[in-house]
Amino acid sequence: MESHELKIFKHVAELQSVSKAAEKLGYVQPNVSQRIKNLENELGVRLFMRNNRGVTLTEEGKKLLDYTNEILQLIDEAKTAVNPNKWREPLKIGASQTISAVKIPHLLSSFLKEYNNIDVKVRTNNNLTLEKMLFYGEVDGIFVNSSKNITNCDVIYSYFEKIVLITPKLNPFDINSNHTLIVNSDVNCIYRKQLLELSKESNFHSSNIIEFESLESIIQAVHDGLGISIIPADIAANRKSTKEIIFTELPKKIQVDFLIKNKKQQTPGLKKFIRFLQINNNKK
Repeated sequence: MESHELKIFKHVAELQSVSKAAEKLGYVQPNVSQRIKNLENELGVRLFMRNNRGVTLTEEGKKLLDYTNEILQLIDEAKTAVNPNKWREPLKIGASQTISAVKIPHLLSSFLKEYNNIDVKVRTNNNLTLEKMLFYGEVDGIFVNSSKNITNCDVIYSYFEKIVLITPKLNPFDINSNHTLIVNSDVNCIYRKQLLELSKESNFHSSNIIEFESLESIIQAVHDGLGISIIPADIAANRKSTKEIIFTELPKKIQVDFLIKNKKQQTPGLKKFIRFLQINNNKK
């Protein structure tokens, strides 16, 4: 079993497709298939179940993925230990686009002032995809709005953020009026859910809904008078100079958790980030 074969196995597991893994790695598909077959023959078990949509890990495959992540992590640690000038300690963080817009940069700015030999990568996606990324080892930890339904994870750090209703000055918010709701296209977006809840409580739940992929598009839509939305207060604070939008802070707060996979060997970069978050939490 070689590290190169394990990297191929990891790509197939993450992408749930032999062809997609081959394309990403720049290999021909039969080469990737043969490497997976070699691993299965060596271990004497099936690592993947094949289906019409691709492949999924067997229970044995899930076990091997955990070990693969640890082995590849140790290789990275060895490189950093032997030559720290060339190899920086990696730290991969996942977060939704909204969380990563303000809060994450603030945290990382303070963190990197203390630990400047860490190579940080932030991946943005919706909560469901972030959970999968954490499971497959694509990221070391994720910031999510709700961790209640996420299993096999430990909550390392939590904070509460205020939320703000944003409305266009051209069409100010009136509880008795019908409003178009400007929301993120991710149905699990917590800010979308809060806006729909407000709509229902205010008896205009039959309102039209316009979906956008990005936070910038949502804010611009409100700015142009298309409708109303809800965003984090930190983001609203940076936009208070926008004269075409009315900002109204709401009484409810949203909890954000930083999760890591439990029983997972932690990289040195992750250990330092956890220590930083815990110290930061104690200062509150």
